[in-house]
Amino acid sequence: MSTLQLAVQKSGRLSDSSLNLIKECGITFPTRIARLKASAFNFPVEFLYLRDDDIPGYVADNVADVGIVGKNVLMEKTDDLEVIKELGFSKCRLSIAVPREFDYQGVKSLEGLNIATSYPKILSDFLKDNGVSADIHEISGSVEIAPSIGLAEAVCDIVSTGSTLVSNGLLEVQVVMKSEAVLVARPGLSGAKREILDQLLFRINAVQAANSNKYILLNAPNKAIANITELLPGMRSPTVVPLAQEGWSSLHSVVKEDDFWEVIENLREAGAEGILVIPIEKMVL
Repeated sequence: MSTLQLAVQKSGRLSDSSLNLIKECGITFPTRIARLKASAFNFPVEFLYLRDDDIPGYVADNVADVGIVGKNVLMEKTDDLEVIKELGFSKCRLSIAVPREFDYQGVKSLEGLNIATSYPKILSDFLKDNGVSADIHEISGSVEIAPSIGLAEAVCDIVSTGSTLVSNGLLEVQVVMKSEAVLVARPGLSGAKREILDQLLFRINAVQAANSNKYILLNAPNKAIANITELLPGMRSPTVVPLAQEGWSSLHSVVKEDDFWEVIENLREAGAEGILVIPIEKMVL
């Protein structure tokens, strides 16, 4: 039986979220990462625990079939892999930052500067696209200290909250790209491995759909059902169940997380009462 080799980060920003996603997909595996690889107990997948920067190369070189990696790392390392799925976690941005006293007037202000970064390829492409000539100094780790030690006048680094930049006297002035975790695959997977990947994607889609939606139940007078139904598109239309109290019904539906509070307020105004909100474990569309 074929097995899909999945490369994941051994430790770091992506590791916990990647493994939690796999667990939510109902796949069980050894939780103690003592070796570089381990097999799932109930799904044909083998995990390769690697450094984040090494994952694109391992997938491109056919050592692993698929991998979970940050989009920023993928773009820096290779153009040869297929992005199968954006996973929605470990979101961040690659940004240019300058000392607070720097008079930044736009991308052209970077002309002729020394810029320190761990992402020279992405930065070089960005500068070229914007017609800017600057000297790029590639360094790994602690990029944000480069201006204070005289190595560079600006930095290009990963930003999540921006607190590290602020603590080093830097101001984020230009977003180069936005990033998140992505599932990538090497081209030309065999039919059997592609079938396993499709099964994994099916589970991931169900988990993501559940995480981005809420199941709600509410009571309403029958005369308000038409208006409330307009507010509850759900997957197709709300489920309407008559209550023991004459003239009232219970409506069940699904609401997107991003629209939740606005929808709830509209429902109350339309006459909904006793609104219950229930998390969804899995949602198969």
